Order: sequence, then C-alpha cells, then structure tokens
Amino acid sequence: MQIPSKYNSSEVEDKWYDYWMKNNYFHSEVDDREPYTIVIPPPNVTGVLHMGHMLNNTIQDVLIRRARLLGKNACWVPGTDHASIATEAKVVAKLKEQGINKNDLTREEFLAHAWEWKHEYGGIILDQLKKIGASCDWERTAFTMDPAMSESVIKVFVDLYNKGLIYRGYRMVNWDPEAKTTLSDEEVIHIEKQGNLYYLEYKIEDSEDTLTIATTRPETIFGDTAICINPNDERFTHLKGKKAIVPLCGRVIPIIEDEYVDVEFGTGCLKVTPAHDENDKVLGDKHKLEVIDIFNDDASLNSFGLHYEGKDRFVARKEVTKELEEKGILLKTEVHTNKVGTSERTKAVIEPRLSDQWFLKMTDLAKPAIDAVLGEDTEINLYPKKFENTYRHWMENVRDWNISRQLWWGQQIPAYFYGDGKEDFVVAESIEEALELAKEKTQNSTLTTKDLKQDEDALDTWFSSWLWPMSVFDGIRNPENEEIKYYYPTNDLVTGPDILFFWVARMIVAGYEYKNEKPFNNVYLTGLVRDKQRRKMSKSLGNSPDALKLIEDYGADGVRVGLLLSSAAGNDLMFDEDLCQQGKGFVNKIWNAFRLIKGWEVDANLPQPETAKIGLAWYEAKFQKALVEIEDHYSKYRLSDALMSMYKLIMDDFSSWLLEIVKPGYQQPIDAKTFESIIAVLENNLKVLHPFMPFLTEEIWQHITERTPEEALVIAKYPTIKDFDSKIIADFDFATGVVSGIRTIRKDKNISFKDAVELFAVNNENNTKEFDVVIQKLTNASTINYVTEKVEGASFRVKSNEYFIPVSADDIDVEAETEKLNAELKRAEGFLFGIQKKLSNERFVNNAPEKVLALERKKEADTVAKIETIKSSLASLK
Repeated sequence: MQIPSKYNSSEVEDKWYDYWMKNNYFHSEVDDREPYTIVIPPPNVTGVLHMGHMLNNTIQDVLIRRARLLGKNACWVPGTDHASIATEAKVVAKLKEQGINKNDLTREEFLAHAWEWKHEYGGIILDQLKKIGASCDWERTAFTMDPAMSESVIKVFVDLYNKGLIYRGYRMVNWDPEAKTTLSDEEVIHIEKQGNLYYLEYKIEDSEDTLTIATTRPETIFGDTAICINPNDERFTHLKGKKAIVPLCGRVIPIIEDEYVDVEFGTGCLKVTPAHDENDKVLGDKHKLEVIDIFNDDASLNSFGLHYEGKDRFVARKEVTKELEEKGILLKTEVHTNKVGTSERTKAVIEPRLSDQWFLKMTDLAKPAIDAVLGEDTEINLYPKKFENTYRHWMENVRDWNISRQLWWGQQIPAYFYGDGKEDFVVAESIEEALELAKEKTQNSTLTTKDLKQDEDALDTWFSSWLWPMSVFDGIRNPENEEIKYYYPTNDLVTGPDILFFWVARMIVAGYEYKNEKPFNNVYLTGLVRDKQRRKMSKSLGNSPDALKLIEDYGADGVRVGLLLSSAAGNDLMFDEDLCQQGKGFVNKIWNAFRLIKGWEVDANLPQPETAKIGLAWYEAKFQKALVEIEDHYSKYRLSDALMSMYKLIMDDFSSWLLEIVKPGYQQPIDAKTFESIIAVLENNLKVLHPFMPFLTEEIWQHITERTPEEALVIAKYPTIKDFDSKIIADFDFATGVVSGIRTIRKDKNISFKDAVELFAVNNENNTKEFDVVIQKLTNASTINYVTEKVEGASFRVKSNEYFIPVSADDIDVEAETEKLNAELKRAEGFLFGIQKKLSNERFVNNAPEKVLALERKKEADTVAKIETIKSSLASLK
C-alpha cells in the first residue's frame, strides 16, 4: 500500500468511519466480558453541533475507545431529547411561516407537524457527531419520545402519584410568557438588571391623608388588593383599620398590618398584589385577600388593566408611568438594581402566576441521592470535587418540582377528568384503566371513555430524561431484563456543570427510587467553552466557531487534540483556534515520522548497532513510565494531562530522540531487528494515542501491514503496564544534556555537523558511559576522552560534570563566525549607548532610587565586559 506524502484528513476520516461502521465495532451485546457503559447526555432534537457538544462528546469518545482497547464490552448509547419548549417553538415558527396558527389546530394535527419536523431535522446533530469520530452504538439510538420511552415516563408518573409523591396544587409558579408555559425553579435564571423604583401616592378613603408606596412595577397597581404596614411602625399608626384607593382604577382596598413589611425599604408601606408575587400571595392567604390576575398568558394586560387591556406589560409600564405622572400620582423615580427572573430557554422575563399545576415532592426522594454523593460511603464520585458543594446546596434546599408544562410536544399527563371539581380526576396509564378507576371512585357504572377528558398539559422534558440510564435499557417497563442487569449502573457520565441539578441529580434520585442503585459510578463535569476573552460562546456574540468548518480546516483529530489540550477538568475551556492548528501539526508530525520509518531499507544481514539497542531499551522504560502517568491521569479524569503526556512522549522522546538514535546513515539500510522493534514501538504508541486521535492512528496502523477486520486498531489490545528501569531514564536525561551542550557549541562556533569534534569530560558525577555511543552518534563526536583536568577550549557543564571541545580556527567557519560576532558587538554597543545616556542624565541620577542606579551601573559594567570579550574573540579569528 503506497503511503501518500501528505495526510488527507477528510479522505481518511470518511474511509475509516465507514469501515468501523461496516464491521460493527461500535455495537454491544450482552456477553461475559466486563461491561463499560456510557449514556450520552441527549442533545436537544433541535440542536446542531456546537463547541460544547464537541468537547463533551470527544471526552466520551476517548473514554469509550480506551475501554474497547482494554477488552471491555464498550457500550455508548446515543440519543436525543425532545426538548418540549425549544422544539414546540421551532414548530410554531415554521407553521407561522406557512400561515398556520397553532391555536387553529387540534392537538393531533399539531403533533403531526411536530413529528414531521423531528423526522426532517431531528437526526442532524447525531450525524454531525460522527464527523468528530464519536463511536456510539448507533443501533441503540434512542429518543425521549420513542413509544417505549414515553410508556416508561407515564408508568413512573402513575407510580409516583400512587405513592402520594405527585400532587396537583394551585400555587404561584414561574410563567414564561413567550413559551406560554410554567417552568421549574431551576429553569429560571436570576439576572441583575437596572430598573426604577417608582414612588406613588395613594389616597386614604374618606380622608385628606395620603400614603406613598414605592414599587418597581407600577403596571401591577391594577392587581393591588391591600396596602400593608408594619404594626410597629409609628409613622403609620393613624392609618390602622383604614382603607386606601388604588390610583387609576379607584378600587378601595384595606390597609393591613404585618411584621413582614421591611420598614427600611422604600417608604415602609407595601402594595400587595397576591396574583403576581410569591411573597404577596403568602400575605394574601394569611389575611384572606382578594386575588386579581391582571395578565393574559402572553403577559399583556387583561380587562382588569382598563384602557391598557391588550398591551404588553413593558409597554403598559411606560404608559401607566406617564399617566401617573400627568395626574400627579407619581411623586419621584429612583434608579434601582434588582435581580430579575428570566427563562433559561427563551430568555423572557418570568411572570409569577397562580396556576393549577402538577408537582413532585422532592425532599424525601432527595435523601438517598445526597448520601450517594456526600455520605460516608460515597457511591458516586464527582470530578472535580469542587462541585460537591454546589450539589449539596441544591439538594439540601430542594423544592417540590413543578413537572407540568402548558405544551403539546411531550408526554401528555395521564390524569383524566370526569367532572367539574378540582378533585374530579383519576390517574392511570391508559384511558381504559382510567375509566375503571373513575367508575369505582364515583360508583357510576354508566361512565364511558367519552366522559373522560385527559389533562391537556405535557410533562417537563427533564421528567423524561431523568430516567435515561434506565429507560435506554428498558429498565422501567421490564426491570429484570438481561440488558438492564448487565449494563446498569453505567460507568461514567460526562456532562456540563450547568445541568448538575437539572439532570445529574435527578437521574441519581430516579436511580435510587427505581433500581435502589446508583445510575453511574463517576460524573466528569466539563467546563464551559469560552473564547480567549473568557466570554461564553454564543450565537448572539458571534464568537462561536462553526464546528464542522473547524473539522474541515484542521481535521477531526486536530480539533480533538486542540479541544483537549485546552480543557482542564472542571475548568472553563479558553478555546483558541491556534490549538487546533497545533493539533493538526501534531498529526503531521506523527505522519511524517511514520513515512520516515517506512522509507528505510531493511537489511536482514546487518547486526543491531549498540546505539539502537540502548536507545530502544531507554524508550521502552520511558514508554512504561508514561503509561503509568497516563493511567493516573485517566483515573482522575485529567484527560488533557493524559494527552499532554502522550504529546511529549511522541514529539520529544519518540520523534526527536529515538528516531534520531536508530536512524541509519544517509542512504544506508537499517538492520531488521531494530526495524521490527521500531514498528512495535510505533504500534504501541498508536494504541495509546488511538482514543485521542482515532482516524490518524487507524490509517497508520493499516498502512504498517495488511490487517484483517479482526486486527483493526479500534479493537486492538491496549499495552500492558510493566516494571521499568528508572535508572536508564535518568542516565539518558543526563546524556541529552551532554548532547544539547555539544550542539550549542557547534551552533555558537558555527562548526558544521559534518566536521567531527573531540570531546573531553571531567566525570565528577561518576556517570555511566553506557550512553557515550549515543552521544557520539547524535553529535558526531569522534571520541569521548575522560580526563581529570580541564582542557583548553569551549566548555559547558551538566550537573557537576565538565565537558570541553578544543576549538581552533581550522574548526570554525571564520567568515560566518565573524559575521555573527560583529552582529553581537553592534547590539551590545547600542545597548551600552542607551544605558550611558540614561546615566548621564542628571535628572534621572538625582531622582532615581539607589537600587535602580546600582542596577543600571551593573548593566553598564556587564555590557562593557561583554564588548571586550566579543572584541577578543574577533581578534583571535584574524
């Protein structure tokens, strides 16, 4: 097989990925091997490949490919998440382009459009993952709304409801007016924003008195149902038991007393709007206040907003403020900074809203999950450990989970209503079961399925994905099937810290509830991908590179190396495209080293030189030492460090040293024993590199010799760690110091490598002479003479050993050396002129600290001495 002079990444990647797929290397079935299982964090079905996906899935691929090489039954389950809010928004937008309004469709008609959209676009991201080499078991590809998955979700809902853990309640929730659905507390991001504090004057009924209220939301006055004062605040004693008149709408509301009011904030009076603030709702319940909801589901004002009906809340705020000012009700405005809740998905400002929703009680469910990560007998390890504090904070302060969403795309809540009352419902896995339950509950045997109406809401997407490690192996519907017993618990989970609670903690909760066992052993939390300015990558900032374009420009292996070189465990990744260039350079270095080896002619009759024998023994020890380091890095999920160990081994030890040591002379053959050993060394390097650089390594592996499918690198045997000789490594390090010293003298004195030099050594270290033959080959030193006294000539030290090379004008390229020395002299004289000019400046000398002056004078003396040395060297060349 002819070896191309240049490595063509796109051609190689397509060829070997197709080959791996054709030979089914990624597929796993239950057998007697040790399983190694990873479930992919399912990307949104709406998604396209971005830098976060690239990092996360490259790390997973490294782990799964290594497990495969270690002989484990590697199973990496891929799939996508139906992403209720994001996908429904995409479908609604597409329908709008076609002139179709979602509100004009039935649920079934809308879902038909949604499934059509999913079939057209839903597989894009999984196909893109193949471009970076992701070796998933594609036959196991799952989708969170597959029939089996949905059936599992419904089964769990019914089970939790029957256990009394799911309930329906009328509570204050987070309303996303853009998606028109509720959100859980964890899906709300609190962002600090600058707004205004508006001071409004309320009249007191049947009195000339007034009181002033400070509010950040003047448009909500239409929902005011009380004014609250602190009973201990003497400023308002005269208002106790009186009533106030709400501006603009003229509604009369009571003035109530409660110590909840902060006398220091604003004016010490609080307007109470129970329908639109969680704390106000608590006050409203306590004092039995009227509840007035002033918003439509898109956060425009309803009829309670009078002449502002239909206007968006922010538009209404401006117009209400203007009217209040014109009527003399707005007394003043102050700049005010507060935290505003925004939707994690749509970025819309959240509106607190009272609503009937479904909730899951989390306090008791969370306890086993807390113990699993933070207990004395830790069962699940987080990497890095710093995230344990975040996990503890969330889990120990967990609130009931709002699991219902006002969406159609998702698993429909299996609650069936048979009457008008809030409790007139049953929960069942099917309408047939629901009917039997409803008959039993109502004692009405004449009921039919037509009398039942299923809850319109869908379940939160996370309520589906929290079952992922179990549901992909059908562990909910068939808890004793052979796959769930074999593959569960999974081994490693690789994900971002931003979904530590959304997904990771909830999977742990579900695992203990439904398998009484952890869902995974280890959680590796990657950092977020940021640009060089530490900004999070996003489309809006335009700082996120096109992932597929990077692969096109640098090759998949180059991008993988670039990502991992910049990614320390748990720390944010400062992505720099130059690192991909470095990765591409690494690819080319390995390719060219392979071409060099394969270009050598082999002579079976030649004996193995001592230099090669020693060099190979040293590299074997160095390789084994690196293996130990790499294993340690893997055990701590420090994949960047593992890659860097290999990078240094290949770039420095293999390419720069070993190949130079064994390389035959110009146009000379190499002996067969050394050649075979170098090929074995190369193959071991490829095995360790394969998880990081799968395409390049398979290409070289297949070029080395003809292989059967059973001999492909992707399923080869990983090198075994053996004892190694650390002394030979230390001795070689010393020898490289000698080589570097000789090379420096050759460079400084312009001595051609073709000209042999004689080396004299004072061996104060009593160092081994075993590597002398290597030193001689790498430096063209004719002899190494061990002496007890210094020798005249150019010298250098390695530790306490002294080395000397006698240098005469005959050994030197006089013209080149003269040119070099003259250039050095010119630089030194220019530097001296600058120092002396500074020292001749009286102002500088009189004002500069003594330490600064002393430093400048030392620079002057050193430079004068250097000039004299250069001039002396020039004189000796004449």
